[in-house]
Amino acid sequence: MATYLDIEETPRPDLAEADRALAQALQLNGRASFRELGQVLGVSDQTVARQLTRLRSAGTLRLLGLTDPLRLGETPWFVRVRCTPDAADSIGRALARRTDTTWVNLMAGGTEISCSVRTPDSGRGDALLLQRLPHTPRVVDVTAHCLLHIFFGQNLSTITKTGPLRPEQAAALAPAPHRQPGGDAGPADAVRLDQGDRLMLDLLARDGRAPTGELARATGWSPSTVRRRMAELVAEGVLYFDIDYHPDVLHRSFRAALWLEVDPAQLAAAGAALAGHPEISFAAAVTGAANLYAAVDVASVQVFYRYVTESVAALPGLRHTVTTPIHRTLKGAGPYR
Repeated sequence: MATYLDIEETPRPDLAEADRALAQALQLNGRASFRELGQVLGVSDQTVARQLTRLRSAGTLRLLGLTDPLRLGETPWFVRVRCTPDAADSIGRALARRTDTTWVNLMAGGTEISCSVRTPDSGRGDALLLQRLPHTPRVVDVTAHCLLHIFFGQNLSTITKTGPLRPEQAAALAPAPHRQPGGDAGPADAVRLDQGDRLMLDLLARDGRAPTGELARATGWSPSTVRRRMAELVAEGVLYFDIDYHPDVLHRSFRAALWLEVDPAQLAAAGAALAGHPEISFAAAVTGAANLYAAVDVASVQVFYRYVTESVAALPGLRHTVTTPIHRTLKGAGPYR
């Protein structure tokens, strides 16, 4: 499968309508069987299997089983690295190779890198955030914003808003209600994992549709124990499934990061409003003067201008707005490229 560091050499992959329907179905229920997917999509299970194999082999998409750091007592950060233009690409690629980073982007004309970083409570990740990066040659400045609450993202994506499935099809695939990822969990109620959990979750982070037999062999559990434990972790909000796309698949012509300063009393309302905007692919409350972060994906600069001056300007409690263009994604969701 092509990695995201190969995007300059690979053609742009587009999703046909049937592929978008399958992608939306997998976003809703990543572990649904081929038979269940085929029943909802109106095709045979063999057709679904061939379709998914084609998409995965072409590097168009892959399903990942990921964990919510807040539910595990870890500290998630948004890190912004300002550097000289000649260093951004190499530093960004080095960050993308780390397993504690996701969503590594080149921004602001090649003078800034942004990424998400997970730091265990033990502080093992502090070397990246506070020690190594500031002393890296050609790094000008490093800022870190702690993620506090996710309004939209993780198990939800833009395709859940814009995909072609009818409401009844989406409802048929939606899993049973469970604790939403990105909530307000803290260290006091963090879920503890044993070695078997970690082995299973590591495999799912590489392939969210890893066969139950493969997971059983890796953990030493029975297949029924694997299925039960997976369901428990989903119900607890620890495990969720997300589709990682080739960067060109769903992204439109203009992407940007929004850093918004909002009155604290209006932060929840502003975040909820952002979550409903079709232009938003991610929205979260963070620490810092800019206490609301969002990722925007629109068709053009002109559309972005209208979005900022109309929809964003109408957010409750908005005090200040900073926008930063996103030029290239070096790494998407998940710890492994």
